[in-house]
Amino acid sequence: MGQGTRFPTNMSRFTPVGKAREHAVTTLRLVVDAVIEEDTTLAAAILESVPPESPDGGATVAGCIGVALGLLDDWLTGVDRHAPKDLGQRVTLPSGHWLGERAATDILALGRKGRAYRSLDTLLTRQGGKQVLYGSALALAAALRTWSGDTGTQTTELTRAILR
Repeated sequence: MGQGTRFPTNMSRFTPVGKAREHAVTTLRLVVDAVIEEDTTLAAAILESVPPESPDGGATVAGCIGVALGLLDDWLTGVDRHAPKDLGQRVTLPSGHWLGERAATDILALGRKGRAYRSLDTLLTRQGGKQVLYGSALALAAALRTWSGDTGTQTTELTRAILR
């Protein structure tokens, strides 16, 4: 870890594995589908239903944020070999006013440098957990929408195939 890099003390919460990751991924898929369909009410309802903690290994706010930021770092920098070339340079947020929009803008800028996940502590301090949750889901939807347009793959199909 480089000098000056700070990680939240509870980093394991942002790195779900096994069933917890599956639940976070499923939640993010549902939110992405709602955002792509411009159903802000449904997207918000899904995100509002995600608890801060889950004793049974379900999706959590931290888990959803961590999964989304990790994927964005890989996709937007080209680390994921399946991502279209220069995806990060073409991703834009959907039009309209979205909760978490400012956080999403910051997340995309950091993700293009492969630093969104590493910047969790700063994002959470500056934006707050709810804004980062909404922003990470919005940024993920924007990336998948652009990826879908690049490949001609239906967004729902693409989301199921690569959001893991």
